Amino acid sequence: MHLSLCFYIFNIVVINQNLLTDSRKMTTKVKEMPVVSKMFCSSNQVVLVVRSRPHVVGGGGFVVTDLGSHEVVFRVDGCGVLGKKDQMTLTDAYQNPLLLIRLKAGIVEALSLHRQWGSYTPAYVGSHQKLLFTLKDPKGCLANNRPIRVSIEQKDQSIYCKNFQVKGYFPDRECSIVDSGGNDIAQLTVGKEMKDVMEKKDVYHVVVNAGIDQAFVVGVIAILDYIHNGSTRC
Repeated sequence: MHLSLCFYIFNIVVINQNLLTDSRKMTTKVKEMPVVSKMFCSSNQVVLVVRSRPHVVGGGGFVVTDLGSHEVVFRVDGCGVLGKKDQMTLTDAYQNPLLLIRLKAGIVEALSLHRQWGSYTPAYVGSHQKLLFTLKDPKGCLANNRPIRVSIEQKDQSIYCKNFQVKGYFPDRECSIVDSGGNDIAQLTVGKEMKDVMEKKDVYHVVVNAGIDQAFVVGVIAILDYIHNGSTRC
C-alpha cells in the first residue's frame, strides 16, 4: 500500500512537471522585428513563392504567394507599371501600398562607392514619406569584393538588429539575408524540380524565419531583382 501511494505521488509529480514544461513552451514568445508592420511578422517560419511577371503581361514585376495557402501576399511593380526608372512599389494582397522603393540620386550618391536604395512608407495626403531601410550596392569592381548591406533607419527599440548583409548570388536564387550576428533571417532557394524545368528561375522560394517582417524581406528582394536586371526593370 505504501509503495502504491509513493508510485501515485511520483506520477502526479511527473505529470505536473510535463504540464509546466508545456505551458512554458506555449508562453515562449517569438522575437518580432517589425520593419514595415507587425502584421507581417509570423510566429512560425513562412515559405513564400515568388513568381516573376513578363513585361508583356502586367508590365513585369512579381507576385508573392504563401506556399501553404497559395494566396497572394504581396505584389511588386517596377518601371513597366510605374513608368519611372529606378523606382518600385510594394503592395499587399489587396494592393494597398506598403513601400515606395527608389534609387537615391544626387552629388553625394554620385561620389559614393555604393549605389544607395531607399525604401519609404508611401506618402499620404498631409503626411511625409518615412525612410524605413536603405540598401547599399557596391559599384563597379567593388561589387565582387564587398557584400550588399541593408540598414534599418528606424529608431524603434523593438527592431533588435539594424544591420544586415546579403550573402550568396541572387541570379542563381541561392542567397540569404543575414543579421549582424551571421544568422540567416531569410533564405532564397530554387527547388530541384524547378531547376530541372525552368532555366530562368522565374519561380523560387523564400523561407522567412519566425518573427521576421516578410514585407521587409520582399522589399530587399525587389531591389536585388532590379539590380540584377530582373522583371522589375525595364
